[in-house]
Amino acid sequence: LAYRKESWVNWDPVENTVLANEQVVDGCGWRSGAPVERRLLSQWFLKITEYADDLLDAIEGLDRWPDRVRLMQQNWIGRSEGARVRFAICGDIAEDIAAETDNIEVFTTRPDTLYGASFVAVAANHPLAIAVAEGNAEATAFLAECAKLGTSEAAVETAEKKGFDTGLTVQHPLVADCQLPVYIANFVLMEYGTGAIFGCPAHDQRDLDFANAYGLGVIPVVLPDDTDAASFEITDTAYTGPGKLFNSGPWDGMDVEEGKRAAIAALEAAESGAGQTTYRLRDWGVSRQRYWGCPIPVIHCDSCGLVPVPEADLPVELPEDIDFEAPGNPLSNHPTWKHVSCPTCGGDAIREQDTFDTFFESSWYFLRFADPHHPQGFSREAASYWMPVDQYIGGVE
Repeated sequence: LAYRKESWVNWDPVENTVLANEQVVDGCGWRSGAPVERRLLSQWFLKITEYADDLLDAIEGLDRWPDRVRLMQQNWIGRSEGARVRFAICGDIAEDIAAETDNIEVFTTRPDTLYGASFVAVAANHPLAIAVAEGNAEATAFLAECAKLGTSEAAVETAEKKGFDTGLTVQHPLVADCQLPVYIANFVLMEYGTGAIFGCPAHDQRDLDFANAYGLGVIPVVLPDDTDAASFEITDTAYTGPGKLFNSGPWDGMDVEEGKRAAIAALEAAESGAGQTTYRLRDWGVSRQRYWGCPIPVIHCDSCGLVPVPEADLPVELPEDIDFEAPGNPLSNHPTWKHVSCPTCGGDAIREQDTFDTFFESSWYFLRFADPHHPQGFSREAASYWMPVDQYIGGVE
């Protein structure tokens, strides 16, 4: 359930810690007010995505819960049906780029709009973007600018849509004589889907704003009912409603849902994609670089790897002789606290210096209510007697 990996995170440069998306307000840290940056760090995660379908199914059983709460939970999990589409990179490409990939994979909920594609865009921290920026000062500067936006959807959504033309093109998977330019875009997030999109400006407002800013084609492929195809055009407002497909080759005349099925079948036949289900939900990053928090009870040993702190040695207590003036993680800066012996081999080892996020503690603090005067964190005997309660709600979230 718990694992560690490198991940792009929201970094507060004043507090010197990671922030959850919910702790980023208008692109700034919720407490410091500093502009949040993107940073690649090794973090601890809980594998909550393994339970996405179970969580969705359970919402249906929330009898008499407010509709807005049920909807909020459904949107948080964000199940999406669509297709994974592979765009092959055209022509000779630089060795460092070829080492990363010879294609760009995109997840889309609208494969029916493939004939309206006019560009492909990747996130600033996509491997292709990083490879393009090698030795390219202009691209490197653009990636640095994107890093200041943070990783939250809200911050990206409100920012001006900007891009960097990589000079690369990709082959349209279904149209032989169609190649699409590849951009690095500040509104594409690596944390969602594959970190890449194909842009269909006529039917997505974000894509349209970007296309208008960079002079890219706008090809309408969904015609509203009772509308003349000859006079239908898109200027500043994308059409996102229902209708019949047109300008779409063999799919002309189909409705949107028929078009999605036809697109997936065509992609599978061309070996350029397949149907796929994804979730907006991401595994929960619980690491924080703060002093004030519960230490993560793990020890790092060069010989044994990650070793849990033995139960007899719990809880791990924070040191009291701490220096808050030095920059960085106070626990990492402490001269002695982090140095321990490995519980397995007895060799020199290092404590995990990250602490749990405050929301992690929300999973257990109510156990204290069973015996608020107990000298330890909570009384196991009292908690076993009173728990489990039927429901415990700590907040609307």
